[in-house]
Amino acid sequence: MFRPRIIPVLLLKKDFLVKSKSFKDYNYIGDPINAVKIFNDLKADELVFLDITATKENRLVSLEFVKEVGEEASMPFAVGGGISTLDNIRAIINAGAEKVVICSAALDNPAFVRMASETFGSSTIAVCIDVKKNFWGKEKVWGKNGTQPFDYDAVSFAKLMETMGAGEIIVQSIENDGQMKGYNIALVEKVSRAVSIPVVALGGAGSFNDLKKVYKEGFANGVAAGSLFVYQGNKSGVLINYPEKSELNFTLCS
Repeated sequence: MFRPRIIPVLLLKKDFLVKSKSFKDYNYIGDPINAVKIFNDLKADELVFLDITATKENRLVSLEFVKEVGEEASMPFAVGGGISTLDNIRAIINAGAEKVVICSAALDNPAFVRMASETFGSSTIAVCIDVKKNFWGKEKVWGKNGTQPFDYDAVSFAKLMETMGAGEIIVQSIENDGQMKGYNIALVEKVSRAVSIPVVALGGAGSFNDLKKVYKEGFANGVAAGSLFVYQGNKSGVLINYPEKSELNFTLCS
C-alpha cells in the first residue's frame, strides 16, 4: 500500500531549532541533535534541515552539524542553507547528508542546478520554491528566506528546475507557514500537475487530515511539516512528535 513520505522539516538558527510563522516570529524549539534522537526512536521517514540565516550571513550551513546528524540519524536526511557552489554540495554530502536543498542559488543562477545534478545526480538535488503573493496579489517565488521577490510564478519555476535536472521540488507557502490551518492545496496541485518529478508539500499542516488532503487533492509525492511535529496541544507546547506508522497508513491511505 503506497503512502507519501512524511517529512519533518527543522529550521536552524545559529545552533538551535526554531519555528516560524509566515517566515517571521521565530520561536525557540530546542537542541537539533536531541530532536534527531527522538525522530530516530519514532522512526521518521526522513528529515530536512534548513539553516534559515546562512544565505543572509553569506555562509554555509555548519558542516560540523551535518556530521553530527549523519552520525546520529538512522533515516535519510537533506540539508539546505547557503549552498551556492559545487564544493558546498560535495562537502555536505561527504559530511553525511543524502540530499541538498537549494533555494536562493537556484533563483540567482538556475544553471547552477544543472551543474549540480550533472555532477552529483538528480536524486541528490532538491529545490525549495517559497511562494507568497506580491503587492498586486500575484503568487510569486521569493528568495533569501522570503525577503526578495523574483519574477517567477511557482509553476514556471518548477518547470525550469525540472529541465535543469532537479530530482525533487519542495513547494512551500510562506503565508501558510506555521499557521497550522492547512496547506495551500491549489498551489501544490498546480506544481504537481506541471512536472513529472516528485513534489513535496510544505507550509501549513496542523493535523494528519491536512497531510491526507494535500496528498489526495494536491497530488503531492511527499508531505512535509514543521509545527505539526514540534508542537503539541492547543497551547502549542513544544513536544517533538511523529505518528505511528500504522496510524499514518490508516489515515493517509483510507
